[in-house]
Amino acid sequence: MAIKLKANKRDNLLTSKTKEIRERGDVPGVVYGKEKDPVTLSVNSIELLKTVRDNGKNAIISLDVEDGETLNVMLHEYQIDPLKDELMHADFYAVNMKEDVDVEVAIHTTGEAEGTREGGVLQQPLYELSIRAKPNQIPEEILVDVSELQIGDSLMVSDLKEGRNYEILEDENTTIVSVTPPEEMPEEPEESVDETPDVLKEDDDDEEENKQD
Repeated sequence: MAIKLKANKRDNLLTSKTKEIRERGDVPGVVYGKEKDPVTLSVNSIELLKTVRDNGKNAIISLDVEDGETLNVMLHEYQIDPLKDELMHADFYAVNMKEDVDVEVAIHTTGEAEGTREGGVLQQPLYELSIRAKPNQIPEEILVDVSELQIGDSLMVSDLKEGRNYEILEDENTTIVSVTPPEEMPEEPEESVDETPDVLKEDDDDEEENKQD
């Protein structure tokens, strides 16, 4: 289900007008997509950030434009002022709810791996999964249960359960998580021992005494 946000058309693209938009708490943006002319508009900055925070970056947003037009979009990318930590600009991609889209979905692990209780280390080399799905069937996240993994075990993309409403684009042989053996502590170097024979030491002492004489 799409989250609704109000949007205002932005016809005046002058810098002074853009500054005015930001000062009132909105963020300027543009909507573009396949077979669609770009539409410049603005939305409330706080509402947009809240929507992405609560529903994920792949959330379907229904923009209610002031002229009565409704645009189903996904947030493609955004710019933040690093000094003020404010949203400066947003790019939206118009989606057709009947057509598949390619997206990246976050992978999160659940449970505690058995192997970690024995000193193993849980490693997750893959944090996002590439999938293709209808916009309203994109999962917010993909959960992977690691509770049964022993030391030396791993879960691959091919191990993901069937029955999903999306197509996986990732190589099925890609490792998602694994439990590796504990790292061995390096052995401490042995202390050096003076192995010079006592006889040689005594001879050296005698030579030193003769030199002094």
